[in-house]
Amino acid sequence: MAKKGSAAAGNGAADSGENAGKKRSGGGMIGLAILAVGAMTSSFATVYVLASDPRSAAPVCTPGEATFAAEPIVKDDQAYVELRDVLITIGSEPATRYLKMKIAVVTDGENANMVRKAEPVLIDAFTNYLRSVEVSDFENPNFYAHMREQLSRRSELVLGGGNSDGVLITEFLLR
Repeated sequence: MAKKGSAAAGNGAADSGENAGKKRSGGGMIGLAILAVGAMTSSFATVYVLASDPRSAAPVCTPGEATFAAEPIVKDDQAYVELRDVLITIGSEPATRYLKMKIAVVTDGENANMVRKAEPVLIDAFTNYLRSVEVSDFENPNFYAHMREQLSRRSELVLGGGNSDGVLITEFLLR
């Protein structure tokens, strides 16, 4: 009898192990299904929130609002004096990269002749600055505003204060 009891006890243990295995596999499938539904719901919610246009809910302009009137950059008495092309090699390696620029100096109409007479000195000042620039500087998009500011500063130094209103870069080629 001891054998039957122990055999029955052994079978009972085997049965409980099989039942536990069946319960785990059924719970695992339900868990995976819940996880899949949760993932799809969160994905949909993320795309819906990110794809919505928050500006469409904001009112554009109401008819009674005062609008901002921008002052024009171009003035009636301005003159644009184009200088000859600036062509220089860039970097420390011999003649591997070069820069070709066309620059116009913005000035008053009455100072245009003075700018034309000072063209060699302006080209020299611009060339000295541009030779100090490295090739890696041109790869930075924020550099171009800095370069224009530096060129404007040099034109003010050459022409004197109030005679130059800045420079325009009308052509730019880096090879």
